[in-house]
Amino acid sequence: MRTRFNEGFLWGGAIAANQCEGAYNEDGKGLSIQDIMPNGIVGPISDGPVEENLKLVGIDFYHRYKEDIRLFAEMGFKTLRFSIAWSRIFPKGDEETPNELGLKFYDNVIDECLKYGIEPLVTLSHYETPLHLAKTYDGWRNRKLIKFFENYCRVVFERYKGKVKYWLTFNEINSVIHFPLMGAGILTPKAELTKQDVYQAAHHELVASALAVKIAHEIMPDAKVGCMVLGVVNYPMTPHPDDMIASMERDQDLMFFTDIHVRGKYPRYTKKLFKELGVNIQMEPEDEEILKNTVDFISFSYYMSKCTAKDLSKYEKGRGNLTSGVKNPYLEESEWGWQIDPQGLRYICNYFYNRYEKPLFIVENGLGAIDELVEVDGEKTVLDDYRIKYLNDHLVELGKAIEDGVEIMGYTSWGCIDLVSASTAELKKRYGFIYVDRQNDGSGTLNRYKKKSFNWYKEVIRTNGGSLVD
Repeated sequence: MRTRFNEGFLWGGAIAANQCEGAYNEDGKGLSIQDIMPNGIVGPISDGPVEENLKLVGIDFYHRYKEDIRLFAEMGFKTLRFSIAWSRIFPKGDEETPNELGLKFYDNVIDECLKYGIEPLVTLSHYETPLHLAKTYDGWRNRKLIKFFENYCRVVFERYKGKVKYWLTFNEINSVIHFPLMGAGILTPKAELTKQDVYQAAHHELVASALAVKIAHEIMPDAKVGCMVLGVVNYPMTPHPDDMIASMERDQDLMFFTDIHVRGKYPRYTKKLFKELGVNIQMEPEDEEILKNTVDFISFSYYMSKCTAKDLSKYEKGRGNLTSGVKNPYLEESEWGWQIDPQGLRYICNYFYNRYEKPLFIVENGLGAIDELVEVDGEKTVLDDYRIKYLNDHLVELGKAIEDGVEIMGYTSWGCIDLVSASTAELKKRYGFIYVDRQNDGSGTLNRYKKKSFNWYKEVIRTNGGSLVD
């Protein structure tokens, strides 16, 4: 490979509490919105926890975190991205006093990471709004959640200061526009929500995110706090100016969130957008000042690109991660129809960096696939060369982005151990370097097995990207 990654590059993996921990009702934990979403974003929601919801057990990380972190350390992880379940700390979300057993669990997870020299990268809210807040306040539609989130942030910042340096506020914060329940804990059906409702909820989250940055810097002056967005490249389907403008407008849907996080104010183009949508953001006098608390870095997920056009009906629709567009005839697809585009990662890194000149952190990237457990030399494994190729090709393009001059802090592969899918709530869609013996029907031993990609990624980390094949 032409370029080695910078010294101190944070190689690692990413998981989320609701997709791996299980133990949904242990040690004082309250319910979250995930406990009533047994089918993921495809719905419908349930009245309460149901046996079919694989997230109730997850992969039992709650009881097996030591084993899993030891495996991550064996791969050489420099960082582990995980989330704190808000409802473990505040079971309802609006209490004054936190749940000590919940805090203790994350004490243990963080200490286990630090034992191996793994930097914790903690997401404060990863699609895990406490269910009580959804039922009582309709989630982030209600401004009161800002105060509840502030209280939660203060508690965890005080508890883990000196141990956790890197923080993310809201996972894929721009997803609220597309999936209000998962993104903002809004129980009112999407079809009944106005654009005003959705963008007002987004505003509340943006204010809360900026407030979290402010509080973190007060309590932990050395801390680095980033935003996290769902990163999608929007190629125009044709060079027709109409399609170019359509692509520009889709980019603005994403950049509106990063612009506010990085520049500390609403960009001018939102005036036109909100006028067209009939949106009038209700701001309190202090909001503009709070938004000036800008992030230290930008993090994002990247799985795929999409094409867009003025007239989408003329083209075949593509499938994708929370958002979809027009199918690109030049790209291959995953088993779930997500179009595979390694060069898109280089493109979006350059796009972000040229726009903001802020450090970037790729905190989700990976291939969901159906893996087959086989026996090789007496050991159970998965021969996942398809995953190795996907990750290798994306990391090569990430190296090229560094050559282009982009400042990249690190890379955490999504679902570094198999977990329950967020979008479909199934286990057969696997991302990990580690196979977990649990199936879609809930059966399995929960035993862990190293896939072929385990040793491949271990070598990538050991050589700081030198083993990648261009």
